[in-house]
Amino acid sequence: MLHGFIPPQRYFAYLTWQMIADLPDKENVVIAQPIGAIEQHGPHLPLAVDAAIATAVLGKALTALPDTIPAYGLPPLYYGKSNEHWHFPGTITLSAQTLRQVLMESAESLYRAGFRKLLWLNAHGGQPQVLEMAARDLHQQYPDLLVFPHFVWNVPNPAAEMLTAKELELGIHAGDAETSLMMALLPDQVRSDRAVCEYPQGLPTDGLLSMEGALPFAWVTRDLTQSGVLGDATAASRAKGDRLLAALTQGWVEVITAIHQFRQPAA
Repeated sequence: MLHGFIPPQRYFAYLTWQMIADLPDKENVVIAQPIGAIEQHGPHLPLAVDAAIATAVLGKALTALPDTIPAYGLPPLYYGKSNEHWHFPGTITLSAQTLRQVLMESAESLYRAGFRKLLWLNAHGGQPQVLEMAARDLHQQYPDLLVFPHFVWNVPNPAAEMLTAKELELGIHAGDAETSLMMALLPDQVRSDRAVCEYPQGLPTDGLLSMEGALPFAWVTRDLTQSGVLGDATAASRAKGDRLLAALTQGWVEVITAIHQFRQPAA
């Protein structure tokens, strides 16, 4: 089934051109693009983690969304800008320029069809900046096109209550949170017997420069980890994943509703 996690009645690609032409109040219909990556996630998780999380969370949210909110999910964009992982076999990456062009041209196609609200629901931490710049450029080019470049983990969720302080700071890839969520979404694809705990090695100790903070340095994954894991995957559990999924689902129901109701500020 092409729709996967997305409910079929909200799967954009199942519509006909006539159904799209006849949609009422098309300017306020929310079109959601799940964006992920195909990249290494350690020895225990599949390459499709980010694409799976983006698509599944969107699909769960669209399933829970009230029928009164018109919203559709696009087929997932599986490939992203993943060059920080390209030293690990299996990673497939687009350049920032290619990803930007795909986002721009697909958005322009939706604009020509009459849609004016586009959500980019991204689950890969290596590309938010590309999305944010493309969104700004699209809105400058088409002032009535409203683009929302959002990260799947940015809605309220209980990660801070469930993870250790070290994990919250350094567990950014294939660690406790992602592994737990994948146990809830695709348990048969999680190789728990291969899970490892590996935190970034050789980080600055001056307290000023950091991997992901306000004053970061450029890095590729091979600089920091041998396994490809940045975090403690051994601490993951299905119970944590179920709790995270429920919170993310509710959060994105609220965000999609807010986007539907949003009107562009005008001075």
